[in-house]
This record gives sequence, C-alpha cells and structure tokens, in this order.
Amino acid sequence: MGRGDLSDDEWARLEPHLPKNTGRGGRWRCHRRVINGILFRQRTGLPWRDLPPRFGSWKTVHDRHRRWSADGTWERILRAIQADADAEGRIDWSMVSVDSTSCRAHQHAAGARSRSPKVPGRRGRPPSHRPDEVLGRSRGGLTCKIHLVGEGGCRPLAFVITPGQWGDAPQLIPVLEQIRVPRPAGGRPRTRPDHLGGDKAYSSRRNRYYLGEARSSTPSLSPGTSRPTADAAATEVGDRPGLNSGIYRRRNEVERTINRLKNFRAVATRYDKRAYVFHGTVTVASICLWLRVG
Repeated sequence: MGRGDLSDDEWARLEPHLPKNTGRGGRWRCHRRVINGILFRQRTGLPWRDLPPRFGSWKTVHDRHRRWSADGTWERILRAIQADADAEGRIDWSMVSVDSTSCRAHQHAAGARSRSPKVPGRRGRPPSHRPDEVLGRSRGGLTCKIHLVGEGGCRPLAFVITPGQWGDAPQLIPVLEQIRVPRPAGGRPRTRPDHLGGDKAYSSRRNRYYLGEARSSTPSLSPGTSRPTADAAATEVGDRPGLNSGIYRRRNEVERTINRLKNFRAVATRYDKRAYVFHGTVTVASICLWLRVG
C-alpha cells in the first residue's frame, strides 16, 4: 500500500457502496486500484497522464472519475457513507456552520468546449453542469468558490460550487437544501441541524426568515455591519439578531473543515475544465474525510 492509498479499514467501509459488475458489457477494472489512482491525483494535483504505472492506464483512471462525476455515482457514495456515519452516531448535529472558500483556477482549467457534455452511455447532461463552468474573473484571475456546510466533526455535509465573484448570502439557502443524510431504517433523509452558525456575510433578513420559519432552525449568525441598528426596524420583520456567543464560538469548525478539504491540491487549485468534473473532485475529497475515523 502506497502513501495516501486507502487503508484496509477505509476500503471495508467504501467497498459495499461501489457499483457492481452487472449486465452485459466489459467488467470494471479493480475498483481499489483505480480509486487509489484517483486519490493520488487528488493529493498531488499532477496531470492525469503523469500517473505512476502502478495504477494502470491513466486513461482508465481518468475515465472512471469523469464517468462517476457525470452520472452522480460519487454523490451517491457520499450519501451512503454519511448514512453509515449517522447510524453509528458519528455526525454532530448539535452545531453545523456555513462558510465559503475561493479556489484559484489553473490556466488549464479554462477553454472548455462550448458544447454541453453528456452522461456517458445515457441521455441528458450531468446534474452539476453549468454553461459558465463555474469560472469567474476577479482581481486574482479565474476563480471558483466552494460554499460549504460542515458538521462538528470537521467533515462536509454538503457544498455548492459557484463562480468566484458570487456572494455568500444568496448561496446559504441552496447549500442548506443540499443536506440530505439518508436514514438506514427508511423514512425521509435528515436535513435539519439543531443550530447553524455563520459569519456576517450570511446575515440577511431573507436568510434569517428562512432559518426561523421555513426550517425551524436556531440560527447563530453574526450581525452584519450593513444591517439596520434600530431595534424597531428589526422587530418590524421579526428579525432580531439573537447571536448566541457560546454556539457561535464553534464556527471555527467549518474553517478547519475547509483547511482539511484543501489539503487535496486538486481542490485547492482547480485543474478541471468541466464544472461537473471539479464537483466530483470535491466530492471525492469529502468522501476521504468521511472514511477517516478519529
């Protein structure tokens, strides 16, 4: 086993959720060998063609990652692993926090074809495809932004990727809508934490109304400096800040989650041209964090 490869314990938790060889057509190559090749590229950020020979053909590794990013396989694996962790009581629902981070896009990430991609072997486009390929221009050049919700164990529950110049407040509701942890016993997936923390970038009346009325959650958002300071204006719309300092102190957990996620160089710097492929790259990094126990 090489450095960064899946350990036996991690493989035992991952293997039951991988696609099986069923039906007609060619058989999958060894999943463990190919996934270790994907993880090697995640950790180092090297070009696919430069993968070491011990992982087999680089094209097989690349095509497996691209295919599973397009058809949602990585997403289903992440949900299944989160469900296992929830059944074992390893998800801290008492406090989740939301934050965002910018990822510099390498020059090779630009120049994708204008033609919409297709899911291999199926009709339709990948669910996470966007015409702008979630690339935006700012003072730093081409960037994209990961909006992330992390739980108390410093692992991502859900994320949304947008162009780098997009604001944080409008993405709070979309990223919270992505939280869906299945229940092994059946029933609706769990979507609501006990408390939600966020900095002043998310402090808007629309977000507070959504958290208090639509989701019945207890927000602990830092009041923004641009919000009205008069209590009468806040009371008129039922929008008291209500910052819980004890809960808000734990907001560093999402920042630590982002730091752990960006330890993968292919996440910290975007090399993928297609938005759905980079979405799969971030999903694979999230799966790795969930596979680690302790």
